[in-house]
Amino acid sequence: MITTDFVPGSPCWLDLGAPDIDADTAFYATVFGWDTEGMEGPDGEVGYVMLKEDGKYVGAIGKLEETGARSAWMLYFHTADAEATTRAVERLGGTVRVPPMEVPGEGRIAQYTDPQGGQFAVFQPGADGSSGLQRVDESNSLCWTELMTPDAAGARAFYGELFGWSFSDMPMPGGVEGTYTILTPAGQEEERAHGGLMELPADALELTGGRAYWHPVFAVEDVDAALGRVREKGGTVQMGPEDAEGVGRLAVVVDGSGADFVLLKPEPMPAR
Repeated sequence: MITTDFVPGSPCWLDLGAPDIDADTAFYATVFGWDTEGMEGPDGEVGYVMLKEDGKYVGAIGKLEETGARSAWMLYFHTADAEATTRAVERLGGTVRVPPMEVPGEGRIAQYTDPQGGQFAVFQPGADGSSGLQRVDESNSLCWTELMTPDAAGARAFYGELFGWSFSDMPMPGGVEGTYTILTPAGQEEERAHGGLMELPADALELTGGRAYWHPVFAVEDVDAALGRVREKGGTVQMGPEDAEGVGRLAVVVDGSGADFVLLKPEPMPAR
């Protein structure tokens, strides 16, 4: 499970690169009921919107600045040293998209592309201990992360060396052919697993033209009701809704700007 007790390599923040901040903010406020808090840039325009559930940060939406880039959620993983992580990314065959930079009052961030094309980021907390997400693994917040990649072995080698993640394989639920790999931060028990990795052929990775990509999984109380709100605001359903044994009811959706994410009503944990 994802927690806010962040350790190196665990998800600690996420934001959406949006071509139209107003439209995308309205979409997600409707789908999840999130409260929003705009932050003005030097030009006086809102350039970053904080997303809140019950007064706690669950993510953000920022202006998509990169020419030709698709709208997508960016997942940030905790690091104690953004510079050291950047050097490791380059050594392991990844690409530095945004070198380590200071976010005033928060810490340092950097963004990368893995050797299979998957984009991700890291966050190094500032001296004040600021660490990112304040609500996770609850309704209307991040509860899982997923990497879709054309090369599972290559992805395991890259992220295993970079973050020290451990990996455990399981059959795909529901009798679907293939293997699903569980990702766990270094030195943690499997109950601290934070995501999954799945290999898909390049022609199945349509959103990115065959390149790997990460997407977030958000917990909701009612997947079908949430899907109604997705459609109401111009989003589309890529897969589902369906019930996956041992996982819960889920659907893969795409917002009005083309960013994908997953809705999940987790299956209740068995009583101990």
